[in-house]
Amino acid sequence: VGCELEEKERFWSELDEVMESIPTGERVVIGADFNGHVGEGNTGDEEVMGKFGVKERNLEGQMVVDFAKRMDMAVFNTYFQKREEHRVTYKSGGRRTQKKRSEITKWWKLKKEEWCEEFRQKLRQALGGQVVLPDDWETTAEVIRETGRKVLGVSSGRRKEDKETWWWNEEVQDSIQRKRLAKKKWDMDRTEENRQEYKELQSRVKREVSKAKQKAYDELYTRLDTREGEKDLYRLARQRDRDGKDVQQVRLIKNRDGRVLTSEESVQRRWKEYFEELMNEENEREKRVEGVNSVEQKVDKIRKDEVRKALKRMKSGKAVGPDDILVEVWKCLGESAVEFLTSLFNRVLESERMPEEWRRSVLVPIFKNEGDVQSCSNYRGIKLMSHTMKLWERVVEARLRKVVEICEQQYGFMPRKSTTDAIFALRILMEKYRDGQRELHRV
Repeated sequence: VGCELEEKERFWSELDEVMESIPTGERVVIGADFNGHVGEGNTGDEEVMGKFGVKERNLEGQMVVDFAKRMDMAVFNTYFQKREEHRVTYKSGGRRTQKKRSEITKWWKLKKEEWCEEFRQKLRQALGGQVVLPDDWETTAEVIRETGRKVLGVSSGRRKEDKETWWWNEEVQDSIQRKRLAKKKWDMDRTEENRQEYKELQSRVKREVSKAKQKAYDELYTRLDTREGEKDLYRLARQRDRDGKDVQQVRLIKNRDGRVLTSEESVQRRWKEYFEELMNEENEREKRVEGVNSVEQKVDKIRKDEVRKALKRMKSGKAVGPDDILVEVWKCLGESAVEFLTSLFNRVLESERMPEEWRRSVLVPIFKNEGDVQSCSNYRGIKLMSHTMKLWERVVEARLRKVVEICEQQYGFMPRKSTTDAIFALRILMEKYRDGQRELHRV
């Protein structure tokens, strides 16, 4: 797991040599976890596997199938249909979980220049030493994703629960690290000695956590009269408020009739039904303004300086879309990214077609912090879209703002303006007219 492709290929080559050294006629059984998913179905591979693999085939799974074909072997556990929970071999945190998860590339490492430089070098190697990125989106995106996974690694994709960790210190971290190592040692070799060592470290961690919390609370109580102490107190209060509302991971949602849905499938159907109604509700369109002629004229090609300026305006640290390519990637690649994006955006402009990946998004419900946490109407849907598409929109938006006149009273979606300012000004105006007992007419 986490090895370079070259190292994996060397492993399979050495395993081939071991297999070839075994005398003909010997029966060979390999019992190991190759971290591979051979996939469901066996079309084209009937001679080496059954139809009951796990989900989609990954690179390691393909290597397992290829090895089985070379050595005239079979992936034995794919011939028997089993329940879903019995098809997984990885044990994590006391629960059996599938290793196939929505893995997220650790793009945040690009904040450090050393990681950024290594990513650029590996990407250049993947492109055969070329500095210029491939001319089409699909090839470039796949090479970037693959290089990012190899260089930066991937996370499990699980959401980490927010905890009161302001009391955390290095002693607690060291104790927890030793406990984790002891747990791995016990999982590999279930001896009484290893079990006893793990239990002792487990108790020690509890004591260290208790001491750290007590020390942190004592310091907090002595600092309550300071500004820093107020910040800690408010942070703790906000966390307690979130815990009380149980909105960290809401798994139960009510249907139209107010009945609580418990199964994952029914909850997903309810979310789909709710957002489809919310976003696709048919409203009568306003009539177009009569007597206005459309103007058609030649559109200039997008220039590098436009892309460079838009890229600089893009904020870092935002959630990634389904294509798993953050804007930080383009910032890291510098001028080569500007050249590629300029060429890509001009092709989109000329063909009037954008990459299919840009059309996909992930809809995330965010609780509004008011009302019933199990009611869909109390959630705001946030769409996570491709950062590259957002960059394209920035370029187009900058051009539109140069030719479209917007009145000064427009506050929404305007730079250096906010609807909050307009609401505040209106409230002040209403109060002044009310104090003067005068009528206020609003249009």
